[in-house]
Amino acid sequence: MNLTDRVILITGGARGIGAAIAFRIADEKPRGIVVSDVDARAGESVAEQLRNLGAPAIAVAADVTRKDEVTHLVESTEAEFGPVDLLCSNAGIATGMGVHAADSVWERSWAVNVLGHVHLAQAVLAGMTRRRTGHIVITASAAGLLGLPGDAPYAVTKNAAVSLAEWLAVTYGHLGIKVSALCPLGVRTELLMEGLKAGHRAARSVAGSGDILEPAEVADCVVAGVADEAFFIFPHRQVGALHAAKAADPDAWIRRHSVPLSRD
Repeated sequence: MNLTDRVILITGGARGIGAAIAFRIADEKPRGIVVSDVDARAGESVAEQLRNLGAPAIAVAADVTRKDEVTHLVESTEAEFGPVDLLCSNAGIATGMGVHAADSVWERSWAVNVLGHVHLAQAVLAGMTRRRTGHIVITASAAGLLGLPGDAPYAVTKNAAVSLAEWLAVTYGHLGIKVSALCPLGVRTELLMEGLKAGHRAARSVAGSGDILEPAEVADCVVAGVADEAFFIFPHRQVGALHAAKAADPDAWIRRHSVPLSRD
């Protein structure tokens, strides 16, 4: 998809990968960019910076776990700029916890990392199907393909996010709707860097698995992936080969990556 004169909606857009995507897409001369985040003030700050760069942009606060707020978000986007051409469903959370995380942690991870994408897809698919065009990018993670020692809720829900992206691609592709799963390893965002500061095993595992990319590098890959209509977007090139190796011999993969039991 060429992003010139397109309407772009980005959730989790106030910082990190989401904000970087917004600033990168501003270079493509879009019709409008909607920055959405639970942090209304931070979202408005990004939108203001985009406007200062000459890109039409607004901020709409929304919690992606709330279906009514997601509906309002899409309606606000359409009222301001027109139908959504590209949805970057980017909001996500990590926990740094294992299988014994509290039920509330599991439920929150599921609500944000899976149902958030579901709510957004539900809100945009009717219009995209009618127009026979549109692109959805779901920010998953390499953890959704390779696993992640030290953060069970994150690994499990990111795996589900990849599965959702695949289901959408298979189900709606014949209607002209493209879907991509963004699966980076380490990116220099609060999500990773705060985990490293706290000494979380999951964050250390991610940092040790490859280069830590800047969010702007990931945003470049997103724009390129959308242009190529690629399903998998791998900012870290080794992820594709690692995923293939895991699929070829899962038993060997599990043996190689098994870690001594901790309290979790």
